[in-house]
Amino acid sequence: MHFPDFFDEAPTVRVRDPLAQLLGASVDGVMEYRYADAVRLTGHSCPTVAGAFLTGRAALTALYPDTLPERGGVAVQMPAPENDGTTGVIAQVLTLLTGAAADGGFKGLGGRFARNGLLDFAEDPKIGEGVVRFERLDTGTAVAVGFNAHTVPMDVAQQQRLMAVIQGDADTEELVVFAGAWQDRVCRLLLEHADDPETVRVTELAAGGGTAVVSAGGGQPQP
Repeated sequence: MHFPDFFDEAPTVRVRDPLAQLLGASVDGVMEYRYADAVRLTGHSCPTVAGAFLTGRAALTALYPDTLPERGGVAVQMPAPENDGTTGVIAQVLTLLTGAAADGGFKGLGGRFARNGLLDFAEDPKIGEGVVRFERLDTGTAVAVGFNAHTVPMDVAQQQRLMAVIQGDADTEELVVFAGAWQDRVCRLLLEHADDPETVRVTELAAGGGTAVVSAGGGQPQP
């Protein structure tokens, strides 16, 4: 399989997973997730998948500023029902990065390492105004992260190509141009806007309900 070259240049997410270490999947428990892993999981590359990847990266960086994030140590609250729009797709990518799973997730070993029930979906799509809430299980520290793909808008020509694709009117050449322009937008989001606070907005949720915008994604600490 040949992915676009920019996949290798995209930011990565490094975590430490104690379950992976216990069961020998990783000697030190450290694992690195790349954008290509999210693409393999979802089967496609688009602004939504890129946004979910950057959202998870930003949240983990904010929650674990001085150490590698603990996969399985974060609860995730989605702002809408699972079947609302792209919420389910975003949740899949966040499960990949954080380990947080819905009720069908891993139930643990001897009362430890459970991942089920750490991912929750809002009943009302208006709750949270589109931001995803992340909370550390050990400290209770929480952040809300919102993603805005409109900082890299789709141009008019691409909108016209998209309509042709949807209607089945695009020829082979148009399909090639469409795919290239589609991935160019994803590339710009990942390489130029990963740490742009206008694209990835992180809000620290202070005790007592107060909030404070802290930053966008940022680099992750080394083990």
